[in-house]
Amino acid sequence: MDKLRVIFMGTPEFAVPSLAALIDKTQVLCVVTQPDKPRGRGHKLQPPPVKVFAQENGLPVIQPPKVKAPEVVAQLAQLKPDLIVVVAFGQILSQALLDVPRFGCINVHASLLPKLRGAAPIEWSIIRGETVTGVTTMQMNAGLDTGDMLLSSEVAIGADMILPELRERLMTVGADLLLKTLYLLRRGELHPVKQDDALSTYAPLIKRDTGLIDWTRPAREIHNLVRGLYGSARAGKLKIWRTQLTADNLSLAAGEVKIVGQRLFVGTGDGALEVLELQAAGSKKLNAADFIRGHKVGDGFWTNE
Repeated sequence: MDKLRVIFMGTPEFAVPSLAALIDKTQVLCVVTQPDKPRGRGHKLQPPPVKVFAQENGLPVIQPPKVKAPEVVAQLAQLKPDLIVVVAFGQILSQALLDVPRFGCINVHASLLPKLRGAAPIEWSIIRGETVTGVTTMQMNAGLDTGDMLLSSEVAIGADMILPELRERLMTVGADLLLKTLYLLRRGELHPVKQDDALSTYAPLIKRDTGLIDWTRPAREIHNLVRGLYGSARAGKLKIWRTQLTADNLSLAAGEVKIVGQRLFVGTGDGALEVLELQAAGSKKLNAADFIRGHKVGDGFWTNE
């Protein structure tokens, strides 16, 4: 049996294991990824991880600003793909593009659909305190993650699991699930299941304001926000990297700071939360003990005004 002729679309590190899994099992005709973006203090253009991996493995790469542009659709159609595989690509596909491959387009989505449709399902699964998430392969349609479900695999979210840990687990599970999906596709044994829209939830793009900590919220809610954003949660002048729910019987007002030995606690809407790692503007990330030794810590640090 000839190998499937596949076009792969993906951008971040999350998509790399899925592309790697396809190299031996399919004929990857080309890789489509987002344009290089300026990063860092020098604003130097940096290629996305999928581009780096593709070039290291000798795969042709295209980086269209708009993949739905007619000339791009025509270019991809000329390759005569059997299938387009999409993993965290970051652009919406047009119906014209969805219609190009004979087997359509399959997406690897990092949630148990129909829950957490949208751009940031991994982050929101933690922020919302979910204990289980997973990966779903889906036959794409013109909607936002609304296509028929193919296969799914569950992943437990530990009580203190942080974003990078969950992302790494899901990207490995996603690659394995993709190969299982393609195996059943070739055998004609896939059984698509329509999503129940009434059960759907949405995981919107993470914005700067998403990470603002409101200390009047419950401690567990703040803890989940910090875990789910890992480095993007902010309180006043500080980035909060890691926190820990505590059983210490501390009576603190929301936002009030208390140092106990080399430990740092902040009051919330329902008790204290221990801050384990944090970062001041222009400084590196520090554990709480090192931070306390080098900074004057006070309640003013924690306001968002």
